[in-house]
Amino acid sequence: MEPVLRIEGTALPLDRADVDTDQIIPAQYLKRVERTGFGPFLFDEWRKDPDFILNDERYAGASILITGANFGSGSSREHAPWAIEDAGFRAIIAPSFADIFRNNCLKIGLLPVELRDESVRALMDAVLDDPATRIEVDLDELTVRAPALDEVFDMESFTRWRLMEGLDDIGLTLRHVDAIGDFETRRPAWLT
Repeated sequence: MEPVLRIEGTALPLDRADVDTDQIIPAQYLKRVERTGFGPFLFDEWRKDPDFILNDERYAGASILITGANFGSGSSREHAPWAIEDAGFRAIIAPSFADIFRNNCLKIGLLPVELRDESVRALMDAVLDDPATRIEVDLDELTVRAPALDEVFDMESFTRWRLMEGLDDIGLTLRHVDAIGDFETRRPAWLT
């Protein structure tokens, strides 16, 4: 996992609340065995509408997704954050996230940022008004900055440290590889 320190770029405003994981990545795409290649299927049903925001070329290349409350509700499919990340997004800003979805994002370094409703609305309106609006999410300072917005967000300190160090669950384990090897050499043979 790459370290997450600062994410800066344009944003895609998905003005919808209660977006569930089946809307993010429909079940028919869950048969893949890789963690990659899900991006083209992100919001698959909605993308069939030519007016859907993800089809608007003005938002091409956006690295931040701004959306409504309770984002990622529904089933616990890990594929939903994988699809969002594979589509090029590195952060999601919303008033709230479903817990399992939020945790699945954090495991892969996709940064879920919770801001007050009115701040999310202000960001969304700014980006709808001007798709070139730049937003900066700074994990070190725990801030989101954009024109006319400078707001602090919360994150649990261990999770923040882990993201800034680029450590997923496997990376955390590998930090102790010498101790694990030492334990294995001292373990009685009948336990192997």
